Amino acid sequence: MVVTLLLGLLLLALPTPAHADEARASGETRTRTAPLHAATAEASGRVVVIGVPGLLWSDLDRRRTPNLWRLTGEGSSASLSSRVIPPSGRNVTCPVSGWLTVSAGQRAGTAGSDCAATPVPQAAPDGSATIPGWDAFAAYQRTQSYGGRIGLLGQTIVDAGGKVAAIGPGAALGAADASGKVQKYAATLNELPDLTPYTAVFTEAGEIAEAAAARRAAGPPGTTPSDLTGTARDAAVLAADQTVGDILGRVPSGSVVLVAGLADSGVGSLDPHLHVAIASGAPNATGGTSATIGASPYGRGYLTATSTRQDALVTITDLTATILTTVGLDVPQGVVGRAWQRGGDAPEDTAEIVAELADADLASQVLRDVRQPFFIALVAIQVLFYGLAAFVIRRRRRMLTTTQVVAVISGAIPISTFLAQLVPWWHMAYPMPALIVTILGFAGAIAALAFAGPWRGHVAGPLTVVAAVSSLALLLDVMTGSTLQVNAVTGYEPVTGGRFYGFGNMPFAIFATGTILALAGLAHVVRPRFLLLAYGVLAIVADGWPGWGADFGGVPAFVVGFAIFALMLYGLRVSFVRLVAIGAAGAVLIAAIALFDWLRPADRRTHLGAFVQQVADGEGPEVLGRKLGAMLNTLGNAELTLLSVVAIAFLFLVLARPSRWGAPALTLAYGRAPALRAGLFGALAATMTGFLINDSGIAIPAMALTVAVPLTLAASVRALQLAPPTTPGRPSAPTAATAPPAP
Repeated sequence: MVVTLLLGLLLLALPTPAHADEARASGETRTRTAPLHAATAEASGRVVVIGVPGLLWSDLDRRRTPNLWRLTGEGSSASLSSRVIPPSGRNVTCPVSGWLTVSAGQRAGTAGSDCAATPVPQAAPDGSATIPGWDAFAAYQRTQSYGGRIGLLGQTIVDAGGKVAAIGPGAALGAADASGKVQKYAATLNELPDLTPYTAVFTEAGEIAEAAAARRAAGPPGTTPSDLTGTARDAAVLAADQTVGDILGRVPSGSVVLVAGLADSGVGSLDPHLHVAIASGAPNATGGTSATIGASPYGRGYLTATSTRQDALVTITDLTATILTTVGLDVPQGVVGRAWQRGGDAPEDTAEIVAELADADLASQVLRDVRQPFFIALVAIQVLFYGLAAFVIRRRRRMLTTTQVVAVISGAIPISTFLAQLVPWWHMAYPMPALIVTILGFAGAIAALAFAGPWRGHVAGPLTVVAAVSSLALLLDVMTGSTLQVNAVTGYEPVTGGRFYGFGNMPFAIFATGTILALAGLAHVVRPRFLLLAYGVLAIVADGWPGWGADFGGVPAFVVGFAIFALMLYGLRVSFVRLVAIGAAGAVLIAAIALFDWLRPADRRTHLGAFVQQVADGEGPEVLGRKLGAMLNTLGNAELTLLSVVAIAFLFLVLARPSRWGAPALTLAYGRAPALRAGLFGALAATMTGFLINDSGIAIPAMALTVAVPLTLAASVRALQLAPPTTPGRPSAPTAATAPPAP
């Protein structure tokens, strides 16, 4: 709320940014934005959209799908994240929802828990048609949190003087204007043989979805559907490719062709997938305010978009912006996607392109299967380990070395979940064991480094190494495209469409905790200490910088934790007034970063700049309310909540209390590594602040504590080993060497 108020005040003092419409000198397409009801340039160029609901990259075959295979070799390709916000009970994107999302340029859907049949347009004598039930579709969007405005795409083209045609019921949903009317409608391609007069032609090859629907209808009532597979799927894919070939045979010269598997198979599909996206051709550069608008050729290569910042990955909402940009029109603010652009080079062999893109979907499917079992195993093992560690600390001094080693390995597991992406574990015959072995392998290697040098004898030595690796690895990752976080078990999965770049909330928790603990460890050996503070500032900026972490909620939390660490490190009192000032500083910093992002051209903005625009449009409180609700809902995650509670209890009820062997282990650790106290309190402060202001809620402290508590345990165990033996059951008074520093 404070950030929203700050942004509101800043917006009142600033004029609306004016951005040039010219495309970049490199020739990539630039998405131009305009207000919802503003006049746009006259439509020019021509685009043919081919929607193929359910089409996967694994469906493509040189012989079975020759038309799609050829198009892939000639154009630019990518995986398409088609996930929209589904109603309760539905896990996939239905064909109707996919087309409506294209129409709105915003996530859209339909009521009900099953995929309804596509409504058949009612044709008029003049060749136009209207969509039955359109008003109900539009009303449903207004009840949803994202509130997509269906018909925005078609209306924008029509208002600019363009002509729109649709072939097939699904395509009509994408082509309709705000009232649900389609300028020109044909049920089949033969009914509209000449596509030349039209600015945008929407077509569909719906055979895969239709076959899935027929399979469901033929099954026994009440049975659970299964994905369309085997010969039935092969036949449907073959028919869809033939339809695509027929459409390609009618495409006018100078047109851009956009192929999108814009939905899952429909009622026969249980799981969401990444789908096919192909762009081919180059429009004529005529009309518009710039000669280069719409003139971005889609040659052989990979597609990308500024919405994902990942080569070979685009989203369904990007398709709307791409259509408008291709025909030289400004993109209304209601469209959240960004135009497809040609990204990196692709292999010369089309088979390699198809295999690589199919592999991306395979990784997402395997991740979905292993994620929940992984977290259950992680929580169970951590809870068991804390119990055994408590027993060792109080009863078994001879097992302290083993406990320290296991604690260091445990603290290295969170960062190892990202390093594991360097190994294609999802290809293994048994992915879950392969994932665990890979993660443990990296964690073991990091632990070996932690014990390899002279630092191993220092109380904070192993802790510092693991924390530093955690911080540096994630910092380098966000600086180079966030590839380690994609499909990581603790990262984000493109198939859900939640986030594609920068810091997710779990990586942020690991990054912030690792950074603060590493600086605490290095404070014992690095002089002058302002060098450490400089790295901390760099880490905070990297977390929020639009080109790197782009993390809105993480920056204030990071600022709070880092400032408390710095105050305690220099022996300054942490007062209420200072805490308020620190919190305000964090809010000002993220507001400034978000405002800077907003001042950039709209097609270059991240969600930070998008939030500023939402504040300007009066939607800030609604967004914050949605995030607050999401945060509170995370408390229902029993595994992560249990892990957080047990870790905190272990920290304060075991490590911070006297053991059978003398003074509290944590007190002994503070005595030999005084800066550890500041680091631990700073990390915990960042964790709890992040919990309160991020929509991932309990996931942030859960992941942060899996780093902080095992590493603190390792330092405490080492302090116990270095402490002189005492009479069991009689804690020794802290000496000058063991007494904690005054706050």
